[in-house]
Amino acid sequence: MTSANFTAAENAIDFGAQQIRDALREAIVERRLAPGTKLSENDVGSLFNVSRTLVRAALQALAYEGLVNVEKNRGAFVAHPSVAEAQQIFATRRLIEPSVIRDAARHIQKAEIKDLRELLAQEERLTNQRGATARRAEIKASGDFHLAIAAITGNAILKRFMDELIARSSLVIALYGQSVISSCGHNEHQEIVDALEKKDVESACALMLKHIDHIEADLDLRTTKKGGDLRDALQL
Repeated sequence: MTSANFTAAENAIDFGAQQIRDALREAIVERRLAPGTKLSENDVGSLFNVSRTLVRAALQALAYEGLVNVEKNRGAFVAHPSVAEAQQIFATRRLIEPSVIRDAARHIQKAEIKDLRELLAQEERLTNQRGATARRAEIKASGDFHLAIAAITGNAILKRFMDELIARSSLVIALYGQSVISSCGHNEHQEIVDALEKKDVESACALMLKHIDHIEADLDLRTTKKGGDLRDALQL
């Protein structure tokens, strides 16, 4: 095989693994794949019609993000955060997200406010809809709001860190959340945007902290939920 052909083959492997990783990650973040769900290389490979090599690369990428646990002689499972991990995730959000708000406030312009308003409008439409599909879309929109604020900072490293933090929060909420509606309150999102638009940074920070408190308060750290079918979760 020539060098060019080898590079092309390597890129194809990377692309294939990325597609599988993205599909699995989306299912985890949207809570279609519950914590503790087994991710058999054979089963995932069959669903995507790809080799175990690609599946293994995708699972390793998710393990690096803390979304999958790979256990020796047992295989890969959607991560199952402990009570201590759940508390640490929200403690970290309390440390990080006010700083994200402050940094975003230094960069935010009318265009970014408009984009956040459009995101909130989409979230509100989904909140008023019924059914599992609308519910999953609403969950994603709620997380996207926090990521959109991080994106306004222009800090790619911070955005990537927040991406992981919000994804791991979704795992915790999937495992311990009590509400049938989104734990990430739509009205609280609106209040944060209102404060940012008014350049009231201190209020925006305080509102974000209150918002995170409300998300965590909705958790019942004594109970867990079981996952469903892998094919159904991946919508294949």
